[in-house]
Amino acid sequence: MSKIEINNVYKIFGSNPKSVLPMVKEGSSKEEILEKTGHTVGLDNVSMKIEEGEIFVCMGLSGSGKSTLIRHLNRLIDPTEGEILVEGTDVMTLSQQKLIDFRRHKMSMVFQRFGLFPHKTVIQNVGYGLEIQGISDEERKKICMNKIEAVGLSGFENQYPNQLSGGMQQRVGLARALATDTDIMLMDEAFSALDPLIRSDMQKQLLDLQEQLKKTIVFITHDLDESLRLGDHIGILNAGKLVQVGSPVDIIMNPADEYVAAFVKDVNRAKVIKAKVIMTPKEKVNGIDKSNLLKVQEDQFIEEFLPQVVCTNANCEVVDKKGNIKGYITNKELKDSLTKGK
Repeated sequence: MSKIEINNVYKIFGSNPKSVLPMVKEGSSKEEILEKTGHTVGLDNVSMKIEEGEIFVCMGLSGSGKSTLIRHLNRLIDPTEGEILVEGTDVMTLSQQKLIDFRRHKMSMVFQRFGLFPHKTVIQNVGYGLEIQGISDEERKKICMNKIEAVGLSGFENQYPNQLSGGMQQRVGLARALATDTDIMLMDEAFSALDPLIRSDMQKQLLDLQEQLKKTIVFITHDLDESLRLGDHIGILNAGKLVQVGSPVDIIMNPADEYVAAFVKDVNRAKVIKAKVIMTPKEKVNGIDKSNLLKVQEDQFIEEFLPQVVCTNANCEVVDKKGNIKGYITNKELKDSLTKGK
């Protein structure tokens, strides 16, 4: 069973969305529906599965439906039609009290604009969710200090938000989400308001934390580089429709349509594709020239060994961490992987 399942979800904004639903199902475009009915299609028959412990990135241009989608998961928005399952439970069936408990204990959220209380210190902001849960002062302080240290803010616990930089404020938001120790974290454009250097640092911090915590993270962004760096899987939305779901390599190597192809056409594939993705397994290799071989690790990105290949004109022998040979990459396979589909 997947951690989260989204099944045939439609969301239409307007005064009478149910009356417009048949038009959407019959294939009318978002623009047609807006012009004829005054209603806006937010999501159009979206289905996806998100597995436990993965970072699932939803991306698309402004208006594609990605932020609408993430708000369905904790029922900040209810669908016009469809099913949202979390660990097999349909969240639409939850009573008001069960929904409150679900939000407190199952999911936490990190917002683009930080959402910090200006009159509370860092430690008070981080502990807000725990306070709502009724955790004692002593236990709350212990947990908060642990999360503050985890995001690199030790020494700033008694500062107020206006005394912190944007990047530091976002770290407080991340620590607050971690403090409640929910299984699922929802991150809506969480790093988009940060400057590039701080943004890159926050991405690395999230990946480092995820390595330890193995949360299920749903991350919303419009930035492809961010998607490729963070995502175990990526779902791409266009005008409310889910047009492709796949691993970063799937998205780059096999774009589903022109919309996705336009997204990925300028990507530096060498930064995204690992040796093991393009190698030919050793048992399937015939006739490769082994007189001039460059040994590379299976988890190395192409950019790490490409300059040596170019300089030496070598083929590559791909090995695992123990030095066992897993396969080979010829010059031609390497070049093809960097140009396929462009």
